[in-house]
Amino acid sequence: MKGFISTKTYGFLNYVVALLMISTLWTFGGTIHVGGAALFLPLIIGWLQLIMAIFAKNEMGFIKQFPMVMHNVGDVIMGSFLFCSPWVYAFSDRMVLPQLVFGAYLLIVGCFTKGSPFINPQVEEDHDVSYNA
Repeated sequence: MKGFISTKTYGFLNYVVALLMISTLWTFGGTIHVGGAALFLPLIIGWLQLIMAIFAKNEMGFIKQFPMVMHNVGDVIMGSFLFCSPWVYAFSDRMVLPQLVFGAYLLIVGCFTKGSPFINPQVEEDHDVSYNA
């Protein structure tokens, strides 16, 4: 199976979703009745996503130091963690939808972006290795 999400689309959506995750509690109106993991997991993972997007080696990355393979693996790990967090941290009775939506999104884009190691294990990242003696 080939990845159907281009790295340019992935890069753009990464910024949008990172900012939505950072602002999720204000946009979903949950600042009054949630706290702890329900409050901080989307916030922390959103900031990590934004930092990784800035440093990603794709068309939308500014600094281009973080390989896309590592970005995809990080997305899958963070997405599965965020997806399971309402039940792991026992806040499923208060706020579930943002964690499920963002967790599923991260899992899907981490797996189905072109060059992802989950659907194409023989992907070799182009390494710009130049050593000056």
